[in-house]
Amino acid sequence: MSTEEKLAAARADLATEEGVLVAFSGGVDSSAVAAIAYDALGEDAVACTAKSETLPDAELEDARRVAGEIGIRHEIVEFSELDDPEFVKNDGDRCYHCRSMRLGKMFERAAELGIPVVCDGTNASDPGEGHRPGLQAVAELDARSPLLDHDITKDDVREIAATYDLSVAEKPAMACLSSRIPTGIEVTEERLTRVDKAEALLRGWGFSQFRVRDHDGLARIEIAPEELEEALDIEFVRATRAHMNDLGFEHVTLDLHGYRTGSVSPEGADPATETETDLLDTQYPTVE
Repeated sequence: MSTEEKLAAARADLATEEGVLVAFSGGVDSSAVAAIAYDALGEDAVACTAKSETLPDAELEDARRVAGEIGIRHEIVEFSELDDPEFVKNDGDRCYHCRSMRLGKMFERAAELGIPVVCDGTNASDPGEGHRPGLQAVAELDARSPLLDHDITKDDVREIAATYDLSVAEKPAMACLSSRIPTGIEVTEERLTRVDKAEALLRGWGFSQFRVRDHDGLARIEIAPEELEEALDIEFVRATRAHMNDLGFEHVTLDLHGYRTGSVSPEGADPATETETDLLDTQYPTVE
């Protein structure tokens, strides 16, 4: 089945509903769902973003902007994952607890608005991409996943987003800030804040695909391979060390493996490959 046919099927499916609330992060997946829902239902479709400490400020602004591009009504609900001790301890089920809370807030707002269906942005490529405990929460809460239901893969999603002329069609993947903290290290507001500020610096310096992992005071910077050469520039080394130290990181490293999704998750990269010899520590070059 072509992407166009999958899109038509998803739109027709949603058009049978009285109303739909889309769990909306402003990323390409949820933006595609929001665009399809609005196309199918018009004012009976609502996008809803959950604002918490784990959502980067830049992502909330993107969500507002993309909702405007679509024309869909945009609701914001606020909560704190840090209120849940199970989330804070950051074990292998952190994403399950996070998704449960976020979707729970979506169902609450949907009930307030009299909307019978809550949709999320899980696509057909997600179930096969490693450790995804958050998908369990989607199933337990009985949220609809139109992309998954109609076999719409990640590549299809980007094509659909381009069809709707969305600015996020080629936007890199963006997980919540807690994904930057390795499993077993508690998630705290301090760590989330300094990661958010550190990544804002890299974004401001022109990098597009990266992560700043917080190893309890050590910042491990992952940069996409095609951008790694710029990160090896000695002026970048100086500036990064100074700014990251100001944010509260005691040590600053550049991971020579480059950017990898899930590199601190329970089933991410093999820990044996992530030794200190693979890190370029910007503390030790003498560049004064």
